[in-house]
Amino acid sequence: MTGDWKLTRTYESAQGTVRWDVLGEPGGPPVVLLHGTPWSSYTWRAVARALAPRHRVYVWDMPGYGSSEKYEGQDVSLGAQARVFTELLAHWELERPAVLAHDFGGTVAARAHLLHGAAYERLALVDVVVAFDSWGSPTYQLMAAHPEVFSQLPPALHRALVREYIASASFPGLRGDVHDSLVAPWLDEAGQPAFFRQIAQNDHRWTEEAERHYAALDLPVLVCWGAEDQWITAQNARRLAERIPGARVRLIEGAGHLVQEDAPAELCAALDGFLRERG
Repeated sequence: MTGDWKLTRTYESAQGTVRWDVLGEPGGPPVVLLHGTPWSSYTWRAVARALAPRHRVYVWDMPGYGSSEKYEGQDVSLGAQARVFTELLAHWELERPAVLAHDFGGTVAARAHLLHGAAYERLALVDVVVAFDSWGSPTYQLMAAHPEVFSQLPPALHRALVREYIASASFPGLRGDVHDSLVAPWLDEAGQPAFFRQIAQNDHRWTEEAERHYAALDLPVLVCWGAEDQWITAQNARRLAERIPGARVRLIEGAGHLVQEDAPAELCAALDGFLRERG
């Protein structure tokens, strides 16, 4: 992976090798973290480490992301990711973990629960990709329509595009080493086509299908959002919460879409408080 964040375990899923790891002492209440796009478990490192003293924290890179396998023809759609997540929960023998999900990880978690029967103790949704009007800027849509063209960009141009795209997810701006680590998985021979492959396969039909079932969510739900999110504006937090019975909203001031990087202490406090409500 990158820097001091490495996933040491593997699982052979239907969509290739998934790298994962677990933090905390055995026996702690289980918590599973899901990343979004174009991220990996690296974005959850601060939260995972903060929660580990009191929880058993599971982290993983979805197929086609981070340090997990990337290959031509791979199905990295939200539908496939939800099925892989359901497989992983069974592999980990987790019956009712708490689930904390960012970006499209929220849709993956929702689909696994609502469509594949995965059971959770509680669910936190952080700046999630939801249907409404939040799927894709004009630039995103252009890349989605022509992945084969963008995959052939000269490496220097590709690097510049990915760096600018990722930088726009932060409100105060990313620290240099963090920015490098977020970009790195997409720069090698497998990473460049994988970057555009996942964009091409991210389609609003996956989010719309899950959205139709949100009213059936019967568990504690916290909706966390960066108040300055320019990718998926904070108005979507309220709109999402309105579709989920009993859901609460927590806005994180001064944070953009990458709230884990922009305001890790504030996010950790909100999520830890939510987890402490168990029982």
